[in-house]
Amino acid sequence: MGHRAAIVGAGHTRFGVLEEGPRALLKSAVDAAVASVDKGVERAAVGEAYLGTLGFGGWQIGNASAVLAEEAGMPGVPTTRVENACASGGTAIRAAVRAVEHGDRDLVLVAGLEKMTDVSNARRRYWLGVSGDTEWERSAGLTFAGVYGLIASRYLAQHQVGADALAEVAVKNHENGALNPNAQFQKRVTREDVRKAPRVADPLGLYDCCPVSDGAAALLIASPGSAKKFTDTPVYIDGVGAGSDTLAVQERPELTRFGATRWAADEAFHAAGVSRSDISFLEVHDCFTIAELLAIEDLGFAKPGTAGGMTLDGTTRRDGRLPVNPDGGLKAKGHPIGATGVSQAYEVFLQLRGAAEARQLSHPSRALTQNVGGAGATANVTIYSVG
Repeated sequence: MGHRAAIVGAGHTRFGVLEEGPRALLKSAVDAAVASVDKGVERAAVGEAYLGTLGFGGWQIGNASAVLAEEAGMPGVPTTRVENACASGGTAIRAAVRAVEHGDRDLVLVAGLEKMTDVSNARRRYWLGVSGDTEWERSAGLTFAGVYGLIASRYLAQHQVGADALAEVAVKNHENGALNPNAQFQKRVTREDVRKAPRVADPLGLYDCCPVSDGAAALLIASPGSAKKFTDTPVYIDGVGAGSDTLAVQERPELTRFGATRWAADEAFHAAGVSRSDISFLEVHDCFTIAELLAIEDLGFAKPGTAGGMTLDGTTRRDGRLPVNPDGGLKAKGHPIGATGVSQAYEVFLQLRGAAEARQLSHPSRALTQNVGGAGATANVTIYSVG
């Protein structure tokens, strides 16, 4: 159905426990995005900017978008902060695509940011919990990991899947992260390492959970008609979809399926006019290992209960039929909340241009990203192509 927008530049900081503050991280990511534009770009050409961020720890909760314009060196540019929990980055991309698609702007900046490691553990638990249901889940003492632990327990029992399927997600993504210079964890692990790790929320252990991370990522998104002014190899955005579900998981008809992802995927595929078989690889929101299995199924690439088998037989490895999270995913790359959705698009930008170096896939032509907020309450799905 045609291209809706095009990524012409992308930048990324290292993810991890970083000394830099939020302003410096933003500036680094945006400067890298501007520098990556093959044919050059003037910052004055940017007509709009979006900042995806939760505001973790209480940093600049109000008017953080003005900080983006300031640190990007784009005074006067209209900026908007987008907060949609862990899906903030993907939601910001969706807003940028709409601005470009509707002809309002010819070039838009999207940045994602989170600074998470400079607060106490108690404060971290508080801020991670704000994306869940306050009235029921949080008041009962249920943590973010606890919600996914319940989901994982139900999934394993319902589908008679062994815990090795969860462990293999961690093994695969750590292997991929070891090849990503921006990843927080660049260390391979074994299934035995995963099984022996301390329990966090049974059946999830330490290696089943993504880390707390600092980091930023940025994209320059242009209209399809103007993309070749900036680069000969733009990465096109062909379909975007979004969905939402009840905030509290107990209100949903199924604990082990995320309706928000299913609805977002259907919208994105309809908009792009392609089928699942056209997709070369996936970047999915694996905040916990169980989340990757759910994503593969909810996106329509596997029937319920079968994603574990796909993982165990190597289908989702970098050299498999459907690679998943070649950058290491949230599990190994890290999860600075507002930056994650933008980071996923950054990996797509590299892979589809053949610039992912040691982790480069074999001739990918289309990709899909899935960015989830909370325990599946919101989701964004985006489909990309090259050429």
